[in-house]
Formats: sequence, C-alpha cells, structure tokens
Amino acid sequence: MPSSPPPAPPDRLRSVAVGVLNLSGLGLGYALMRRWLLMAVCWVATAVLLLVALPADPDGVSGVLVTLYVVFLVFAAVHGAMVGLRTRLAWPAPTPLAVLLGLVLLAVPAGGVVLYDSARDEATQQMLLDRLEKADQLVADNGRLSFTAAEPHYRQALSVYDDLSTAHSGSRAADRVPDRLKTFYTTVAGAYAQKNYCDAIPQLKYLRTVPGTIGKKQLGTLATWPDDKLATSLYECGSTALASESADWPTNFGDLLATFPQSSQAGQVEPDVKSAVSKAAQGVRGSEPCAAVEELKSLSTQIGSLESGQAADALDADATRAGGQADAGAYQCGVSQYKDGDFDSALTTMNDFVKNNTHDKNLARAKKIAIAAEVAQTVPAAGKHLPTTASGGSITVTVKNDSPDDITVLYTGPVTGSFTLKGCGSCTSYSLTTTLLSGFKPCSSGKNYPQKTITLPTGTTYFVHRPDSSTATPASDTAKLRSGYIYTECAYSTGAFGTS
Repeated sequence: MPSSPPPAPPDRLRSVAVGVLNLSGLGLGYALMRRWLLMAVCWVATAVLLLVALPADPDGVSGVLVTLYVVFLVFAAVHGAMVGLRTRLAWPAPTPLAVLLGLVLLAVPAGGVVLYDSARDEATQQMLLDRLEKADQLVADNGRLSFTAAEPHYRQALSVYDDLSTAHSGSRAADRVPDRLKTFYTTVAGAYAQKNYCDAIPQLKYLRTVPGTIGKKQLGTLATWPDDKLATSLYECGSTALASESADWPTNFGDLLATFPQSSQAGQVEPDVKSAVSKAAQGVRGSEPCAAVEELKSLSTQIGSLESGQAADALDADATRAGGQADAGAYQCGVSQYKDGDFDSALTTMNDFVKNNTHDKNLARAKKIAIAAEVAQTVPAAGKHLPTTASGGSITVTVKNDSPDDITVLYTGPVTGSFTLKGCGSCTSYSLTTTLLSGFKPCSSGKNYPQKTITLPTGTTYFVHRPDSSTATPASDTAKLRSGYIYTECAYSTGAFGTS
C-alpha cells in the first residue's frame, strides 16, 4: 500500500474554485482541502483586520493595513488555486458548485466593505454632530460672561459653524447650523434683550462683522438682524448719557448719525440735543447757575463734535445757542459767586461776561459787580451787599494822586464806580519811616496833584487804590460819609525802611 494517496489529476476548475473560496477571507478553499492550519491563518488575518476596523470611526482603517490584507487575500487565492490544482476536495460536491459557492461568498467581503463605509459615514455624522454640540455649549457657557471675555470663544464657535456649513454641507450637522446661528445671534446680543443698551453696543457691532466669516447667503435675514437693534442701542445709550450729563454721549450719537443716518433713531438725536440745551439754559436761573453755565459750554463743544449729516444745520444752531446761553448765563453765575463771597471767581466771571456780551441788558450792572468784587478782594466787608447801578450823590469826594504811578481808584457802597489818575510827575514814594512820623500828611505840599472829584451819597464807601505797576500793592480806605462835609482821598506809595 502506498504511504499517501496519489495526487489527483490536474483540474483547473477545481483550482479556480479553491482560489475563489479563499478570496472570502475565511480560508474556505483550504477547508475543502483540509488544510486547517492555512485556514486558521486566514481567519487570524481577517480577525486582526476586524479588530482594527471596528467599531468604525471617521478616519477609517489605515491604508497600509488594507493594502497588506488585500495582498494577503490575493496570495491566499493564488496559493490555494495552485494547491487545489492537484488536490481532491474533502467535500464531495461537484466542482462547479464549489465555484458557484465561492462566487456567492465574495459578497461577504464586498458587503462588509459597503457596511463598513456606511458605519464610517455614520461615525463621521456623529463626529460632526459632536462638534456642533460643543460649539453650541461654548456659546451657551459664554453667554453668561462679559462680552470682552466671551468674544474669543464666540469666534471659535462661529468658525465651527462656518466649517460645518462649507466643508460638510451635506451633513446632518450642517443642516442644523441655520437654527444654531439664530441662537448664536440672540445669545451674543443678550444685553439688548435685557435692555442694557450700552452693554449691547459692542455685542451688536461684533454681530455685524459675522458676514465676513459666514456668507450672507447662509445667514439670510441674520445678516441685517443687528442693524436696527444697534441703532436703537446707540440712541438709548446716548440719550441716557445726555440726560445724566455724562461726557460720552457724543460718541454714541456720532456713531448713530454716521452709521445709520436715515434711521428713525438718528432722527431723534437733534430734538434730544435741543431739549438738553433748553433744560441747561433753564438751570441758569436756578440755584446753581454756574453749574448750568459749565454744562452749556460743554454742550456747545460736544454738539460741535458730532458728525451731523442731515441734521447739520439744526445741530450747528443748537451748538451756537448753547454757547450764547453760556455767555449770557455768566451774569447769573457771577452774581451767585459774589453772594457766596467767592470774589476772585466773581471778578473773573463778570469780566468775561462784559467782554462777551457787549449788548446784554445786564452789562452795566455786571461792570459794577466786577468793580465791587475787586474792592472786596482787598476789603471783604465791601462785598456784603450786591452793588446796584445807582450813581451820584450829595457829598463831594476828591481823590488826589501823590505817587509817581498811574492808579485806578475803585469804590463801592451805596454807589459803585471806578476811574484812573495819572501819576504825579514830581512825586516820589515815601519811606516807611516817614509815614510813621506824627503829623505825616500826604498830598499837602501844594503841588498840582492829578485829581478827580466825584459825588457820593451818605453811608459807608469802600475805596481801593490800585497802582498800575504790577509790583505795587493796592491800598484801601473805608470812608463813612456824612452830610455837610467835604472829603479828600489821597493816594501815595511807600517803600521799605530807609528807601523812597
């Protein structure tokens, strides 16, 4: 008896059947020839591929591994065909049936590829949905933060929405982006919904930049969604600041007029500004006229800084009116300062008023108040009463200048006024020791002193002699004038001990 059965005669159809059966990846060709070890190798190779490939993920299987597995299947098919050429099949089925079975089993790897691609596509869809969910959560979480802190995260979420819409336009995640963008807009502009208009301005300005990231076609009506809301926020924030006398209202109104010049909100700017000027002008006659004057000055400057567009003429008129009211209101401010004893400020204010309002009905009294304020700087008692425009009297007072300097004589009391006297050309300053001697009498040498005679009513009049020399100190005198007397005032200058 031979030790092994003789090889079968060559059979090409059987060879094809074994090769085709091995292409299934299950080594069935080897199984029909009872080559169990080789069949096990096929199973191990297929198992390794399945372990690596499953569960399916968007990245799929490494191309190198797939190539190696395909090469292995081809090798198993070729090797099986070569062995099956002279090896009888263990399963006594007709060879054509084995070929048919092999062809049918080819559907296993082919179907596996189809199913794997489907699973991979589903994994990709889930990955994109996960990205969408994370972006949504990023928007929701940062909606509770300040806009400055949240803005970088908003940009990050917006980038995800844009990528889903463009790079993955057919995905389920991309189909949901339009609804997410609506949520994005309402979340970013959350301050507007809460009527926190000043906080809403940077949020809405940012939303107007979104079309630079996501196309207007994708955004649809959202592309213009922030416009009216931003116009409203600029107006409301500016109007509130104007009413509260805050300094930043021109910024908001200026942005509104420049960005939305045709809007209904822009049309409300000039009436609000006009009303603010009127309100400040009324304050001039109130308890704090100086504050009202400063507000009017500020309004005039601020209104002039607006980019006014169609309202240019009206706003220019408002600025001019505010400036004019401020100039005119300086009188009431100066009176208030004088009554409060702030004679330095009253003098400055009244002098400015006189210079800027040459035809004002209060011009004459303003000049008197300025004189009285200057006298009160040296003699505070002179400022107890607000001077009137009264003039003249029954008592004669002559003022002589016994000094080499030109002087201005200011006086206030029942009447207020001032005049100047030229310096005495032949006069010199007296030494301080001379003025302390008994019997010292200036204006008594018989010289032709520069002089002026005025008439004043009875009562106390306060005099100040102010030398025009900036280095000299004013002198003062308080005269209690009575009827039946003729009074003389003498102005002279003194130097230090031992000097003239």
